[in-house]
Amino acid sequence: MAQEVRGVIAPGKDEPVRVETIVVPDPGPGEAVVQVQACGVCHTDLHYKQGGINDEFPFLLGHEAAGVVESVGEGVTEVAPGDFVILNWRAVCGNCRACLRGRPWYCFNTHNAKQRMTLTGGTSRTKSGGGTELSPALGIGAFAEKTLVAAGQCTKVDPSASAAVAGLLGCGVMAGIGAAINTGNVGRGDTVAVIGCGGVGDAAIAGSNLAGAAKIIAVDIDDRKLEKARTMGATHTVNSKDTDPVEAIRELTGGFGADVVIEAVGRPETYKQAFYARDLAGTVVLVGVPTPEMKLELPLLDVFGRGGSLKSSWYGDCLPSRDFPMLIDLHLQGRLDLEAFVTETIRLDEVEKAFERMHHGDVLRSVVVL
Repeated sequence: MAQEVRGVIAPGKDEPVRVETIVVPDPGPGEAVVQVQACGVCHTDLHYKQGGINDEFPFLLGHEAAGVVESVGEGVTEVAPGDFVILNWRAVCGNCRACLRGRPWYCFNTHNAKQRMTLTGGTSRTKSGGGTELSPALGIGAFAEKTLVAAGQCTKVDPSASAAVAGLLGCGVMAGIGAAINTGNVGRGDTVAVIGCGGVGDAAIAGSNLAGAAKIIAVDIDDRKLEKARTMGATHTVNSKDTDPVEAIRELTGGFGADVVIEAVGRPETYKQAFYARDLAGTVVLVGVPTPEMKLELPLLDVFGRGGSLKSSWYGDCLPSRDFPMLIDLHLQGRLDLEAFVTETIRLDEVEKAFERMHHGDVLRSVVVL
């Protein structure tokens, strides 16, 4: 039977979010219903609310989540009721050209649940006899007591981990750690610079630390964030509001530049800083998300002459089935402090205030606990 639960809805562009009653259908073939235990408040949810992703309002927000599988549909073998899972927004297909070449983290045909969750009433975008259809953020919609997802979006992990920290691997923390380890291939003894020390940037610092980087330089314009970056593993900090970050990074690396520079802001200005702050044959990793109107201009001779790699990291080039359990194990062993990313825990009806605190840089992560 379909269930009625509470969820956080973005009704229209830039309108305040609100808690509504939503209808979660029984899982169909290949689908699962998950009882959500915790969900982080991510910048991507704010982009949905502001209409920066698309205009398919109303949205059911939330995607950085963990919980327990309640029920599964026909043909589901990956998970079973009672499993503790982290939700991911890249359920790999196994059949596209990337998957068949053994590179499933580049899957070109990721999928979501076929059914839609709905509001309990309404007339726009409705199915026959049903309420208003909701667009789940990144195909998840986890600011809700329960959500419907594709079973492949559920990654089983050790239930000893707290849902409030495990869920963070579902987006921001995985994006940052993966940008360092998977995309940037940070290795023992490397020098790394991370530009932008929000949640993703701090995760890139933590990932570089895990990988054995010898020097990790954190760059931001907020001293509060730089102080936090040191607790995540940064060995040096640069306030780029007062100091030229390119010159500072070169000075800290013997005049050469960093082996890997991770840009976690997503702006042309900071990308250029990353480009010129790397060593010859070094690597730039763009993990910050730009907006559609942004343009980048670089001398082609510099692109050629400096060599190395210019990479983009989408979801940290992660494979959830491989990376989530491994990172949870490292956390439980005391080698990855996921608790450090949680600034506060909140209720469903406090999400709008959490967006305001995020906008002002007052939090690393607010986490809704249900």
